[in-house]
Amino acid sequence: MATTAKIIAIGNSAGIILPKETLARLNVEKGDTLYLNETPAGFQVSPYDEEFGAKMEVADRVIRRYRDAFKRLAE
Repeated sequence: MATTAKIIAIGNSAGIILPKETLARLNVEKGDTLYLNETPAGFQVSPYDEEFGAKMEVADRVIRRYRDAFKRLAE
């Protein structure tokens, strides 16, 4: 399902207005936190899961620490 979202100004920041149907499909509501994951195809939006977020933070630290090794492995 493709849909659009509008970016609006919120103070010095920006926010995205998600349609009611999108909120329902994500099973989230106003005030909930979303997880944004950058993929080769763009960004993936999903409900925030604290446990998954903690695992991703660890993965990011490992990737940064062993960046050179990962580059060599990718060759």
